[in-house]
Amino acid sequence: MRIALFGTGGMASALGGQWQRHELTVSGRSPEHADALAGTLGATVLPWAEAAARADAILLAVPVDALEALLTPLDLAGKVLLDCTNAPGQTGEPVATRIAGYAPGASVVKAFNLAPTDVWRQTPPSFEGQPLGVPLCGDPDAVAVATELVHDIGGTPLPAGGLDRAALLEATAGLVIRLWFTGFDARSMLMAA
Repeated sequence: MRIALFGTGGMASALGGQWQRHELTVSGRSPEHADALAGTLGATVLPWAEAAARADAILLAVPVDALEALLTPLDLAGKVLLDCTNAPGQTGEPVATRIAGYAPGASVVKAFNLAPTDVWRQTPPSFEGQPLGVPLCGDPDAVAVATELVHDIGGTPLPAGGLDRAALLEATAGLVIRLWFTGFDARSMLMAA
C-alpha cells in the first residue's frame, strides 16, 4: 500500500514507524522536519499534491486548524483519509465531518485518536498484555483499508459504524485526554467483565 504521511510530528513518526513495510511518503510544513522523518523511516519526501496523487491512504497528522487550507486545494477523490486528529474542547461539527467537506470524493476514517503517541510506538501497542483496540468510523471500503493498517501494528480493529459516529470518538478523546492530564487512568472506566 502507498501511504502518505501528512505531518512530521509524533503521530506521523509513531504510525509511520509501524507501517514501514508499505511505500511511505512524508509531506510537512517544515522541509527540515520532513527530511528528518523521511530519513528515519526510509521514506520519500514529496510536496502535498504529489504525495496525495500517489497515495492509496493518507494519514492526516497535522493540527486541526491547518486542515482546511491544506486539503481544499488538493484532488483527493478516491483517497482514504485517516483522521487521527483531536481537538479537545472544540464544539460544533466534528473534525472528521469537516475533513469530508474539505475533500469531496475522499473517504474519511476516524481512527488512531484515542491513545497517546508513545502507545502507537509499542510493538505491538497493548495494555497489560492485551492488544490495543482501535475504533474505526467510516464507510466500509475505507474501514477495510484502515483495518489492514491496524493489523499491521498488532492492534485489534473495532469497526464502530459510519463517519456519523466519528463525533462519538472525538468526544471520547476529549474526555480521555482530560482524565489523563489530570492524573486519572482512563482505562479503568472500560473494565472487561
